Amino acid sequence: MKRALILATLLLTPLPALADYLVATRTIRAKSVLTPDDLALNPGDMPGAIASPADAVGLETRATLYAGRPISSNDLGAPAIVERNQFLPLVYRNAGLEIRVEGRALDRAGIGDTIRVMNASSRTTVNARLAADGAAYVMQ
Repeated sequence: MKRALILATLLLTPLPALADYLVATRTIRAKSVLTPDDLALNPGDMPGAIASPADAVGLETRATLYAGRPISSNDLGAPAIVERNQFLPLVYRNAGLEIRVEGRALDRAGIGDTIRVMNASSRTTVNARLAADGAAYVMQ
């Protein structure tokens, strides 16, 4: 009876779940696009770390990643399609009205990022979201 109680206790006691987390295999400089060779899985649980290589491959590093250190989602982002000081279309849309002017990116950014863009005509700075077509759409 005592053995059955011990066995039942062992079987019903929750065990910590082990998960893998992603680390860099070498030092990777900022603004580099990750490939499968850049990544490795380490056993264990690391809060905030990415758990799957599929979630990181093809993304760009926002900061330098050091070999063996965990990679978090804050360290990565969409690959940049606009460089700082690059000219791009600046678009304002509201209730059927669309205004397009030339703007200058004040930040480096990827698709979906919010960046500061200076209107080349008025020199006014606005926040805009970068779209896949390379245009910056003014945030309202």
